[in-house]
Amino acid sequence: MADDTDRNPTGGLRVGACQTPEILADPDAALACIEDFARQGADHDVDLLLFPECFLQGYLVDPDHVSRHALDLGSPEFAAVLRRLEPITPTVVVGVIETERGRYFNTAAVITGGRLVGRYRKTRLMRGETVFEPGAAFPTFLLRGVRYGINICSDTQFPEPAAQVAAQGAHLLLVAAQNMLRRPVAEQCKDLHHSMRADRARETGMWLVSADVTGMRGDARIAYGPTSVISPQGDIVTQVPLMTTGMVVADIG
Repeated sequence: MADDTDRNPTGGLRVGACQTPEILADPDAALACIEDFARQGADHDVDLLLFPECFLQGYLVDPDHVSRHALDLGSPEFAAVLRRLEPITPTVVVGVIETERGRYFNTAAVITGGRLVGRYRKTRLMRGETVFEPGAAFPTFLLRGVRYGINICSDTQFPEPAAQVAAQGAHLLLVAAQNMLRRPVAEQCKDLHHSMRADRARETGMWLVSADVTGMRGDARIAYGPTSVISPQGDIVTQVPLMTTGMVVADIG
């Protein structure tokens, strides 16, 4: 478990979940998008901002894309990313293509004030994600008195990753997702994402907050979202409208 700066342990945690455009192979544009959402979050006193899966470099499982853009989280290149995010007050949870000792991971990085607080590596990889290695740990983090953990996209198809987070006393599950899918699959799955995530919320008694991309990639692929907040009872409390960019804000006490 990792403890983050606790500015107000009795006030709860205000989370902003960001539904973004898909940005591929352009970390500078992704960082600019994070900065823009941080400005929006400042108007709502947000404590944490959640972004989609592999958002920093863009989610493609093509080996050339991964090898070209992956970052070692201890490298000077990632240190430059941290410096760029240093002025942002809220904690940022953002998807990153990570490399370490020649291996690649689908990772969510937890960053506060330009400092890497921790990471979660996706454990339940999809069949097409052979370029990545699965993670094996389920770290949790403390912010404003609320303990939270992270799942990434297809992790939520299985009970275990959420259960591992809940077993550590977490009250909140953050889900970084990226559902830029072929059109027929996107149509079939449009309503299933909430169904699976609601199951995880009910099973564990945690709040679940997700962030996803939206828009189109050429004519073949489309991403509807959803980016939403689901209660421990499995109810959708609020969500960004499908096919629009924006942010939902939720107070988790």
